[in-house]
Amino acid sequence: MALLPPFIRAPRTATSRRARNTAPHLLAGLPADDEVLLDVPDDRLGPALVAAGLGAYGTAAALLADTRERAEWEYRDRYATRLASFARSRPEWFEEWRAAAPRDPDVLLVAAQLAVDRAWRSPARAELLREVSPLITAAAQSDVRDPVPWRIALDHARGTGAGHKYFGELWEAAVRRAPHHYGCHVAAKRYLAESWHGSHRECFDFADRAAQDAPAGSLVQALPVRAAFAYLTDGCGPEVPRARLDDAADRAAVLSARFPASDPWTAEIRNLLTYVLVRLGRREDALAQLRLIGPYATSFPWGRLSDDPLGHFLAVRESVCAGPSGQPPGHPRTGHGERAHPGDH
Repeated sequence: MALLPPFIRAPRTATSRRARNTAPHLLAGLPADDEVLLDVPDDRLGPALVAAGLGAYGTAAALLADTRERAEWEYRDRYATRLASFARSRPEWFEEWRAAAPRDPDVLLVAAQLAVDRAWRSPARAELLREVSPLITAAAQSDVRDPVPWRIALDHARGTGAGHKYFGELWEAAVRRAPHHYGCHVAAKRYLAESWHGSHRECFDFADRAAQDAPAGSLVQALPVRAAFAYLTDGCGPEVPRARLDDAADRAAVLSARFPASDPWTAEIRNLLTYVLVRLGRREDALAQLRLIGPYATSFPWGRLSDDPLGHFLAVRESVCAGPSGQPPGHPRTGHGERAHPGDH
């Protein structure tokens, strides 16, 4: 388990957890600890997961079909990823769906994501990933408009150590379908981070260009703050100017403000932004994001820093609320080097 950052002092006993319920976060107008939930699905995904838990695939099938028909690619990507994650531990409902409609584009998409997820966690990752290439091809060919199989292909290419030329071909195919698809941009940034290890300025350049080209309400506006997170948790490479980190956080804050408070859809971006703001010593801005987050903690980024993402989030939240005004909660205002867990895909 990664060490907690210096600004965290997370008591782990039941007594101390109860004590925090009278702590400053309640005075700040934030939910009590026992009201905060991790990775809450939105109103569309929730019923599909409940039905899948009961062994029925029809709700999930209807949900993904709707995203495909409406070309809601960001929703489709997120829903397919969550459904594949659920199928990893509860596969019966998906296997029944797959048997009933083996050539369905939605089945093929979830099957490709599920295969990549399973291979990724193996010590023989690269070899196993090469074996699942036909599943990704089948998903891509089942609906030529859909960029999500190409996002999976980008992740797959990173896992197999593909060269820049091949990755560039996949990237061009992805952005032809959806020029501002957030998932594809995140996959590309991750690839660049690994192939240019320590060269965070190139990753920032990519993220900044993408955000500048994207519409104001696009999730791609959050790409620079993901680059900032990678820099702050990597611990290698040359310094990135503090102003660039602040600019990335400011851009993500503008995006956050476009969405309603306590919104599950943007919860991950707000959780990520909160971490970066805390690392930059911007306590008041972090507190503003915590108010927008409300009860919706997310595994990313906290699961990259701790084996207890919810507990880590609550500890950070408590520290932000308890810190003196205008003073960072104990972490250096600049610099980087806090190690995260090894990057997932």
